Amino acid sequence: MGLTDSLSNYFGFEEHGTDLPTELLAGVTTFLTMSYIVIVNPSILAVAIVEGPGPDVGRSFAEVQQMLAVVTLISAAVATFVMALYANRPFGQAPGLGLNAFFAFTVVLGLGIPWNTALAAVVVEGVVFMLLTAAGAREYIIRVFPQPVKFAVGGGIGLFLAIIGLDAMRVIASEPVTYIQLSPVFAQDPVAVVGVVGLLFTFALYARGIPGSIVFGILGTSVLGAVVSGLGYSAYSPQRLQENMGVTIADASLAPSVESLTYSAAGYDISPLVGAFLSGFENVDALGFALVVFTFFFVDFFDTAGTLTGVSQIAGFLDEDGNLPDIDKPLMADAIGTTVGGILGTSTVTTYIESATGVEEGGRTGMTALVVAILFVGSLAIVPLASAVPLYASHIALVVIAVLMLRNLVEIDWADYTHAVPAGLTMLVMPFTYSIAYGIAAGIISYPIVKAAAGEFEDVRPGHWVLAAAFVAYFVVRTGGILRATL
Repeated sequence: MGLTDSLSNYFGFEEHGTDLPTELLAGVTTFLTMSYIVIVNPSILAVAIVEGPGPDVGRSFAEVQQMLAVVTLISAAVATFVMALYANRPFGQAPGLGLNAFFAFTVVLGLGIPWNTALAAVVVEGVVFMLLTAAGAREYIIRVFPQPVKFAVGGGIGLFLAIIGLDAMRVIASEPVTYIQLSPVFAQDPVAVVGVVGLLFTFALYARGIPGSIVFGILGTSVLGAVVSGLGYSAYSPQRLQENMGVTIADASLAPSVESLTYSAAGYDISPLVGAFLSGFENVDALGFALVVFTFFFVDFFDTAGTLTGVSQIAGFLDEDGNLPDIDKPLMADAIGTTVGGILGTSTVTTYIESATGVEEGGRTGMTALVVAILFVGSLAIVPLASAVPLYASHIALVVIAVLMLRNLVEIDWADYTHAVPAGLTMLVMPFTYSIAYGIAAGIISYPIVKAAAGEFEDVRPGHWVLAAAFVAYFVVRTGGILRATL
C-alpha cells in the first residue's frame, strides 16, 4: 500500500469526499492566511516580557521577539498536529490574536501582573479545559447554545474577518468621529491599490472555479507588490496621515524585509521562556489570579466554540440541530495546545477562523491540518513563509471568505423575532467589539429574554439561563472594575 492510500485510509478521504491534492492545497491556503501570527504574536508579547513586570530574560528586544517566534511556531505545530492526528479536522491552531493582546496589554502592562504569572494562568486555564473536555462538560455547554446563535456565528465571523482583512489592506481607516471610514488616501496608497487589485483578481479566479484561487490570489498580490516596490513606490506613511487628518491606517510595507526576520543563535535558545510559568505561582494573590484565569477561560472557550461552529458550518460538518459531531476531539486539541503553549512561553492557543480559507478550498480532514503543522515546523529551519507574504496580501483571503460566509444566514428564521434578535445581535456585536466571544454572549443573553417575553417558555432550557447569567457575571468582572480593584 502506497503513501497516498495509507493517508486516504487514515484520514478517510473517500468518506469526506476529498483527495490528497485537495487536502494539500487546503493546508497551504490555511497556513498562508494564518502565518501572520508568527510575526504579530512575538511583536505583541515581547513588549510585555521586556517592559512589563517579571523576571529579566537577559535578552535584547529583538532576541526576545525571535524566541517568541520560535515558541509560536512550536506551539502552533504541536496543537495542529493533535488536531490533525487525533481530531481529524481541517482546523489550524496557534496563539490567538486578541488573547495575546489581552495577555500583554491588560494583564501584564495594565494590571501589573508579572508575565510569568500570566503564563501560569494560561497553563491553569489549559488544564481546566482538558478536564472539562474529558468530562464532556465543554461539549454539553456548546450544545446548549441556542440554534439561532449557532447559525449566526458564521455570518458574524464573516463580518469580523472582513474588518480585519480590509484594515490590513488599508482600504479602511479608523477615525475618532465615524470610527471606521474609507481611507482618505486610498488612491495615493500603493498598498491599498495593490490589495484591492489582488482582491478582485482573487474573486475573478474564484468565480471561474479555478482550484487554488485563494492561494494564487495571495501569491499574485505578493508578486505585484514586489514589482510596484521595485518601481520605486512605497506605502503611504501612517504617521503622516495621523498628523494631517487625525486618521489612522495600519502599518504596512510593499516589500517586507526578509533579512530582519532571520533567527540568531540566541533566538533559538528559548530556555528563558520554557517553564517560566512555574515561578509564576510564587507569591500570587489567589483571588486576583483566579479572576485572570476566569477571564482567559471565558474568552478562549467561546472564541473556540464560535470558530468551530462557524467553520464547520462552511464545511458541512454540522448536523440538523447545528451541532458538530465529536466536537470533544477538536476541543481537546485546543485544550492541549493552550497548555503546551503556556508551558513553552506564549499566550492562549486557539482554533483559527482563518481555517475557513482551507475549508473553502475543499479541505475536509485532518490532512489539511497536518499540512499546516508541517509548514509551521518547516518554518523553524528557514525564514517563516509569513515574511515573504505581506500582511495585506495574505488578508485578502479573509475578505473573500467573509463574503462567502454570509451565505449561511439564509438558515436563520428571520421572520421569527425570537430568532432574529439573538441572531442579529450575535452577528453585529462580533465585528463592533472585535470579539467572537462577545458576539456569542450577546446572542446567548438575549435568547431566553425574548423567548420568555414572547411566552415561548418551552423553548428555553435551564442551561440557557445559566449561560446567560454566566456571561453577565463575566462582563461585570471584565468591565466593572472588579478585576483591577482586586489586584
